[in-house]
Amino acid sequence: MSDDNYFSISRRAQLTSWITGQMLRGAGWAALVVVGFGLTLTVIWFIGTWLPPESRETPDPNTWSSLSLPPVAHLA
Repeated sequence: MSDDNYFSISRRAQLTSWITGQMLRGAGWAALVVVGFGLTLTVIWFIGTWLPPESRETPDPNTWSSLSLPPVAHLA
Protein backbone atom coordinates (compact mmCIF):
# COMPACT_ATOMS: atom_id res chain seq x y z
CA MET A 1 0.00 0.00 0.00
CA SER A 2 1.28 3.45 -0.77
CA ASP A 3 1.69 6.19 1.79
CA ASP A 4 -0.16 8.80 -0.30
CA ASN A 5 -2.69 10.77 1.70
CA TYR A 6 -5.44 11.68 -0.74
CA PHE A 7 -7.41 13.68 1.82
CA SER A 8 -4.82 16.33 2.65
CA ILE A 9 -5.22 19.50 0.66
CA SER A 10 -3.13 22.63 0.59
CA ARG A 11 -3.96 25.79 2.53
CA ARG A 12 -4.85 27.55 -0.73
CA ALA A 13 -7.29 24.79 -1.67
CA GLN A 14 -8.87 24.99 1.80
CA LEU A 15 -9.31 28.75 1.43
CA THR A 16 -10.75 28.37 -2.07
CA SER A 17 -13.17 25.76 -0.81
CA TRP A 18 -14.25 27.96 2.10
CA ILE A 19 -14.77 31.01 -0.15
CA THR A 20 -16.82 28.96 -2.61
CA GLY A 21 -18.96 27.62 0.22
CA GLN A 22 -19.57 31.13 1.56
CA MET A 23 -20.57 32.41 -1.88
CA LEU A 24 -22.96 29.51 -2.39
CA ARG A 25 -24.42 30.08 1.06
CA GLY A 26 -25.01 33.77 0.25
CA ALA A 27 -26.58 32.86 -3.08
CA GLY A 28 -28.90 30.46 -1.27
CA TRP A 29 -30.03 33.17 1.16
CA ALA A 30 -30.58 35.61 -1.73
CA ALA A 31 -32.63 33.01 -3.58
CA LEU A 32 -34.67 32.39 -0.43
CA VAL A 33 -35.41 36.12 -0.09
CA VAL A 34 -36.40 36.48 -3.76
CA VAL A 35 -38.63 33.40 -3.70
CA GLY A 36 -40.18 34.54 -0.40
CA PHE A 37 -40.94 37.95 -1.86
CA GLY A 38 -42.51 36.35 -4.93
CA LEU A 39 -44.62 34.03 -2.78
CA THR A 40 -45.79 36.98 -0.67
CA LEU A 41 -46.87 38.89 -3.77
CA THR A 42 -48.60 35.79 -5.13
CA VAL A 43 -50.55 35.32 -1.88
CA ILE A 44 -51.62 38.99 -1.91
CA TRP A 45 -52.75 38.66 -5.54
CA PHE A 46 -54.61 35.41 -4.78
CA ILE A 47 -56.45 36.99 -1.85
CA GLY A 48 -57.31 39.93 -4.11
CA THR A 49 -59.05 37.58 -6.54
CA TRP A 50 -61.44 36.57 -3.74
CA LEU A 51 -62.68 40.15 -3.31
CA PRO A 52 -66.09 40.97 -4.76
CA PRO A 53 -66.17 42.68 -8.17
CA GLU A 54 -67.62 45.86 -6.62
CA SER A 55 -64.36 46.43 -4.76
CA ARG A 56 -62.54 46.72 -8.07
CA GLU A 57 -64.93 49.43 -9.31
CA THR A 58 -64.24 51.87 -6.50
CA PRO A 59 -62.07 54.93 -7.21
CA ASP A 60 -58.36 54.65 -6.68
CA PRO A 61 -57.51 55.76 -3.13
CA ASN A 62 -54.04 57.03 -3.93
CA THR A 63 -53.41 60.71 -3.47
CA TRP A 64 -50.47 61.06 -5.83
CA SER A 65 -52.55 63.12 -8.27
CA SER A 66 -53.04 65.79 -5.58
CA LEU A 67 -49.28 66.09 -5.20
CA SER A 68 -48.59 66.77 -8.88
CA LEU A 69 -47.64 70.24 -9.99
CA PRO A 70 -50.17 72.37 -11.86
CA PRO A 71 -49.71 72.59 -15.64
CA VAL A 72 -47.25 75.24 -16.74
CA ALA A 73 -48.06 77.51 -19.69
CA HIS A 74 -45.49 77.09 -22.44
CA LEU A 75 -43.69 80.18 -23.53
CA ALA A 76 -43.99 80.58 -27.24
